[in-house]
Amino acid sequence: MPKHGKKYLEMAKAIDREKLYEPVEALELLKEIVKSNFDHTVEVAMRLGVDPRHADQQVRGTVVLPHGTGKTQRVLVFAKGDKAREAEEAGADRVGAEEIAEEIQKGWLDFDVAVATPDMMGTVGRLGKILGPKGLMPNPKTGTVTMDVAKAVQEIKAGKVEYRVDKTGIIHVPIGKLSFSVEQLYDNFRRLAGAVIKAKPPGAKGTYLKSIAVSSTHSPGIKVSPQATALAAAGE
Repeated sequence: MPKHGKKYLEMAKAIDREKLYEPVEALELLKEIVKSNFDHTVEVAMRLGVDPRHADQQVRGTVVLPHGTGKTQRVLVFAKGDKAREAEEAGADRVGAEEIAEEIQKGWLDFDVAVATPDMMGTVGRLGKILGPKGLMPNPKTGTVTMDVAKAVQEIKAGKVEYRVDKTGIIHVPIGKLSFSVEQLYDNFRRLAGAVIKAKPPGAKGTYLKSIAVSSTHSPGIKVSPQATALAAAGE
């Protein structure tokens, strides 16, 4: 059992471990119990009724959160010519081609998301061993391999996040900062839940939303009712 500090234990006392909270109630409680001098990230963890070992039970996608995540994403775009210009005009932090690939091979990784046009994937593909383990490899499934680089950059800057089930059947996604209002966090929570529910794979049997919890950077998780979450998402 891991040892927790005094602040963590104090927060844990305020949480009813047997209760499944309504989404808004959980977010209100989280904002109430976390006392800190820095702005914590609020995260949602969802345990899904899928077996990620099967290809037909993968859950992966992206969603644009209405209020963003509170973090400014640094976007790198691999593109040439007109597409490079479009990316720059859309607000990309860095745009280039082979020269940037060479910098990455030398250790430069000063970006959060990489986007590429399809014709650049021959160059980008050689960076797979570097970008893949860090989750930075452009992928058509997440909209980061596209000819519409302007739209991709704008969505990422607006608060687009990726969700992806891990090998234990859980997804972890940030939905904002503790400084956000409860209403903002709830809007983001609903949008994420709706996207995950729509992404339910045909091969998933039985209960899909098994358990849900919200937490901040260093807080205990607060259990959220899957049924209430489904209803909230339906109201999107």
